[in-house]
Parts: sequence; C-alpha cells; structure tokens
Amino acid sequence: MKVAILGSGCTKCKALEEIVRELVKELELDADIVKITEINEIIEYGVMLTPGLVIDGEVIVSGRLPSRSEIETYLKSASS
Repeated sequence: MKVAILGSGCTKCKALEEIVRELVKELELDADIVKITEINEIIEYGVMLTPGLVIDGEVIVSGRLPSRSEIETYLKSASS
C-alpha cells in the first residue's frame, strides 16, 4: 500500500503524518509513506485544501484532519 500525506507543513498536516505512521506501525501494515509538500504535486491530486490523505492513488480526505479511528478504518480497508 502507498500512503501519501499532502501538506505544506501545517500543524494538521504534521499531525496527520504522525497518526498515519503510528497506525501503520501498530497495525503492522506493509505501507510506503511519503509526504508531498510541493504545491504543484498537491494540486495534481485535485486537492486545494490540506491536509490530504491519499491511499493507493485515491484521495481519501482533504481539507481536514480525520480522527484517529477514521484513519484506522481507511488503512484497514485499503490493506484487505
């Protein structure tokens, strides 16, 4: 699974990255996590508001910080 965190480095973007990394480790998922900070790359995903969460090329959430349990649900769903 490939997970991308979209964001310029705002507080919510950093929090999203931290939660995703913790959950991937806790759930023992095989995931490559990348952080995309370049605005042009973020726009290519169609995301205008950050943070954004992309799993396997699909934008899951943008413009808000999802809850930990919500992120966990997305990761589990993508890994099955």
